[in-house]
Amino acid sequence: MSTSTHPPAPQAGLVQISSVEELIQQRVAEERARLEKEAGIVHKEVHRFHKPIERSFTADQRPRTTLLFGGLTWKHEKLVHGAIEGLGYKCEVVPTPDVRAFQLGKEYGNNGQCNPTYFTVGNLVQYLQALEGSGMKRQDIIDNYVFLTAGACGPCRFGMYEAEYRLALRNAGYDGFRVLLFQQGGGLDQSGAEAGLCMNLDFFLNMLNGMNMGDCINEVGYAVRPFEVESGTTDATMDEVVDYMHEVLKKKSPWQVEDKLGKVASKIPMKGIVNYLGKFLEQLYSDGYVEALHHVRDRFDSITVDRLRVKPIVKITGEFWAQTTEGDGNFNMFPFLEREGAQLIVEPIGTWINYLIHQAIQEAKDQRGLEQGAILPPSWRLDKHAKIELNMRNKILKLRAAELIFRREYHKIVEALGGVGHKLVDQYELQRVAHPYYNSRASGGEGHLEVAKNIYYSNHELAHMVLSLKPFGCMPSTQSDGAQSAVVSHYKDMIYLPIETSGEGEINAHSRVQMALGEAKAKAKLEFKTVLENIGKSADDLHAYVNDHPEMQRALYKAPKYKGIIGTAANFAVHIAEKMGSKVPYHLEAH
Repeated sequence: MSTSTHPPAPQAGLVQISSVEELIQQRVAEERARLEKEAGIVHKEVHRFHKPIERSFTADQRPRTTLLFGGLTWKHEKLVHGAIEGLGYKCEVVPTPDVRAFQLGKEYGNNGQCNPTYFTVGNLVQYLQALEGSGMKRQDIIDNYVFLTAGACGPCRFGMYEAEYRLALRNAGYDGFRVLLFQQGGGLDQSGAEAGLCMNLDFFLNMLNGMNMGDCINEVGYAVRPFEVESGTTDATMDEVVDYMHEVLKKKSPWQVEDKLGKVASKIPMKGIVNYLGKFLEQLYSDGYVEALHHVRDRFDSITVDRLRVKPIVKITGEFWAQTTEGDGNFNMFPFLEREGAQLIVEPIGTWINYLIHQAIQEAKDQRGLEQGAILPPSWRLDKHAKIELNMRNKILKLRAAELIFRREYHKIVEALGGVGHKLVDQYELQRVAHPYYNSRASGGEGHLEVAKNIYYSNHELAHMVLSLKPFGCMPSTQSDGAQSAVVSHYKDMIYLPIETSGEGEINAHSRVQMALGEAKAKAKLEFKTVLENIGKSADDLHAYVNDHPEMQRALYKAPKYKGIIGTAANFAVHIAEKMGSKVPYHLEAH
């Protein structure tokens, strides 16, 4: 018997089936290609977007790298500059953006962006071009400068700021220039080994102090300037005191346990925790800044004022950047309003920080038990429900502590500066008055704050008029404006004006503001006239009394607020009448 040398039949069958499958797939592919060709379907290679990898800013680069920042008032920027320099960083402030910066932003950026983007990135490009024009090499600028700014996840065009910055910088020839973003919900976006910008407690506290001092000093200036007897005195004093506080912030060294205990510090167990607590307690209980702020208070208090000038009070609200910047970005609205005879209540950055903490507390309550997409356990699992409740309460307790500490530190500065500035408005009260018109869970922009502040400052008799400044086409502010129509229809005496800002249209915007301000002026004059009739005094009588009591001409003299009265002159008139021994038909506002 001979043995067969052929492969086994099953194996041959498998090879045959495999070949048939391949043949079928080939024929199907050929037929698909023929049909697509007849239909004119053309396949294109897909290029998926990948976020560009940012060059890192690392610790070893700190000595030769300069941090650039800007976009706030010059008072805030100067004080933050001192706070950052006090930590050992090199930093510079990018000047207030102008129309030329706006035009550069439009030239190098995409169409359809809102004007904060154009002004900010155009201003940065303009600054870098000036550095290059002074003789610095472009590559040295790219290597030795970084820009620190704000970013967010949206929902409006704010979420695309980072991409717009990079696009404009690349188009302007500064490809690779580094942009560090403070994220609304995630801190600072940094990568690399040891970060060049160390986000520790020292950095947080210095930034907090710089921002809060900027808010409070800025507000004192706006409260005093409209009533100064000698024009320009307030601005000169402002220049002096901001320079002074810049040096105070710059020279103050962060608290270190080694500085207090010397060599003994190395033997302390858990030295890191002790150092952390020491920094925190020094912030809460040290009087170092308070003493310096008292000097600022005294300098402002030396200004002579005439509070019997009748001026309408205008509360500024709107989108964060447009209501904060002092320049072409909001049509130079603040100096324009003061020239037109208004007294301004500007919006502090502290309100925005307080709002973010408040929203975090609200979110923690709303997402109770839903961390990382978790499913709520059955009702009989009391142990798991207790753990969820404990986690939520622990998170809210920390946030409420942060809320209380922030308000305490802010109000400490207000009091140190003489107490003429406004304290932070209660966020829970703002939520209560706004929610019927604008859902407080709706985020983006200032959320419900624009509606809330309009109602609050009008209902609490704090302003004759509310002016809302926002960029052209700002989505969150446009939504607020829609809700404001219902608000104004329910509050008939309210004077509310929204103004959209851009790089053009300044004359038209000023004209609209003048018309609304004329109504507010009439309201303030009628109020003052009514008060004089009710207290039985003339303006000459009041002036004569003030002239005999020079202390009442000091800038930081505290006159009380009376129910039913808005204006500074009207409230001051009632206060003088009481000082003169008259019985007045007004009661003090409860605090």
